[in-house]
Amino acid sequence: MFGLTWLGAVLFLGVQLRALWPVTALEVYTSREVDAVNGTNLRLKCTFSSSSPISPQLSVTWNFQPEDLSSHEPVFYYLKEPYKLSAGRFKGRATWDGNIERYDVSIVIWNLQPTDNGTFTCQVKNPPDVDGTIGEVRLRVVQKVHFSEIHFLAIAIGSACALMIIVVTIVIICRHHRKKQQEKTTEVSDTELREKEKLKIREEKEATPLED
Repeated sequence: MFGLTWLGAVLFLGVQLRALWPVTALEVYTSREVDAVNGTNLRLKCTFSSSSPISPQLSVTWNFQPEDLSSHEPVFYYLKEPYKLSAGRFKGRATWDGNIERYDVSIVIWNLQPTDNGTFTCQVKNPPDVDGTIGEVRLRVVQKVHFSEIHFLAIAIGSACALMIIVVTIVIICRHHRKKQQEKTTEVSDTELREKEKLKIREEKEATPLED
């Protein structure tokens, strides 16, 4: 009897602890920071995982907060099908590029502008999983791509290798040309030597008196 009472107390405590610290059943994953060139298009990737099967009532909400931390602006909304904005800076510039069956709720922002600098949020609700993490992507629109030190190192190594190949090729060509010249010079010298020997023999024959 005492054992059953103790087991019941443990189970009750477990339920209470779970209520106090609920386990997040829905997780959203995004890139933390993204750099993109002004005037280009960018795919904002957002995926999710849920402990529940995909619901017909699954919804996706993309919002945007400028760098000045002003109020959030709507970017995109999905519920059974993509919905286009009727107003706002992203009207006609945000399109659906996800696949719900693959837990992908990504979108594409077209014709990026410097005013698009800020934070994009991706929120997914998959009833009964409606409480979960909200993905964030901080976007920085630049005039041109900034290469990292690794890129510069790769370019330097590639340039050095290319220069080395060019130098080796030139050396091989020069040696081959020099060898050809030496062979040609040797051949000419041998020909001249044979001609001189023939001429000498002829002169000796002409200088020898004829016998009566």
